[in-house]
Amino acid sequence: MNPEVVPMQGRGYEGYPGQPGGPAVVQYTTVNITTDPPKDHIIWSLYCFVYANFFCLGLAALIFSIKARDRKVVGDLDGARGYGATARCLNIVSTVLVSITLLLTIISFIVITVLAYHAGTYYGYQG
Repeated sequence: MNPEVVPMQGRGYEGYPGQPGGPAVVQYTTVNITTDPPKDHIIWSLYCFVYANFFCLGLAALIFSIKARDRKVVGDLDGARGYGATARCLNIVSTVLVSITLLLTIISFIVITVLAYHAGTYYGYQG
């Protein structure tokens, strides 16, 4: 049977919707779930490019961040997520390498200073 030709139910109780014998009203609720836009990590990539450019990882991260931003503008959110994830990984590696290098430099400076002080006092330097 074609749905357009099915007769409606008869009206009872003044024909108000939802009353017994009244027309059944079906309400639909549409929920739009929006996902967060993919992150391109452009600021972090710029920092890694300028200050933490180990093995050109900062440059590679900046390139992937720009690609992620371009994909986001075009509307390719999956491509933007992929490029953004790659940029994030490169930024993490670059930041960890710079942190380790900075920590080792500070420790080396302290050790050399302490050893020089002890060597000076051992050999009788009166500075």
